[in-house]
Amino acid sequence: MVIVTHNGKFHADDAWACAVLNILYPEAELVRTRDTATIEAADFAVDVGGVWDPAQGRFDHHQKGFDGARATGVPYASAGLVWREYGARCVAALAAAHLGCQLKDSTALEMAYSIDADIVQYLDLSDVGAAKNAPGGYGLSAIVSGFNPNWLDEERIGHGAPTEAYRLNEFRRAMALLTDIMVNAVKYRVGALLAVEQVRDAETLDNGRLLYLHNSALPWSSVVRKEMPKVLFVVSHSIGEQRYMLHTVSVSPESFEARADLPASWAGLRDADLAAVTGVPDATFCHNGRFIAAAKS
Repeated sequence: MVIVTHNGKFHADDAWACAVLNILYPEAELVRTRDTATIEAADFAVDVGGVWDPAQGRFDHHQKGFDGARATGVPYASAGLVWREYGARCVAALAAAHLGCQLKDSTALEMAYSIDADIVQYLDLSDVGAAKNAPGGYGLSAIVSGFNPNWLDEERIGHGAPTEAYRLNEFRRAMALLTDIMVNAVKYRVGALLAVEQVRDAETLDNGRLLYLHNSALPWSSVVRKEMPKVLFVVSHSIGEQRYMLHTVSVSPESFEARADLPASWAGLRDADLAAVTGVPDATFCHNGRFIAAAKS
């Protein structure tokens, strides 16, 4: 099996698209070329070839008349075209490989849509010139572009085969970075999915106003905000740090406003000073913002 993309300078959209296909077809050969015969003979042609035909493995967006776009109006580049076709399969493969989790097709598709909304569409927007890299020069598209050789590299390496070999190696490095980002995006979403039932089943204290979680790494905020209106505070055990965290519950994901704040007398205190006002001998700190505090027991 052969995956072809264009040679020369690469961008985040072609690197992401090839990374997705590499996850699903790890034994495939990756070729960077503009040779027409090689492109036509390939199993997949990404960001090159002038054809969009998923059934034939063709994922270009540069051809005259191309107007592929998401329902939101965000245009497709090669990252989005490949993700649209293979994103759910990629999510399922990564969940199985890295978490041992077999996702339902509908769940994998939902996660693929979420990753498109959070990551992929911005790679496409940057590639087609519809959005600037953000923030500053360190948006993901800009970071991937930084893997291309600069003029100093070109003067050192020369031209021809050595330059193409160098670019191919850098392209693979960019693919590896984007693969790690995909893995983390999938792990986050699978973790959130599996955590829901644990949060729902967690013990409540103080007439339902306090929720106790055995692992502070559990993503709890969305479930608590949506389904547990009585919960004002969450106590969780930090397994890695061997301490207990006390969290307030924000009224919305974008807000620091809490359903209830920690006492004003705790704000900014640490260790003995905090222990004196709380009556908890091993209290360690309370944030000035009064949204989190900690103790050893």
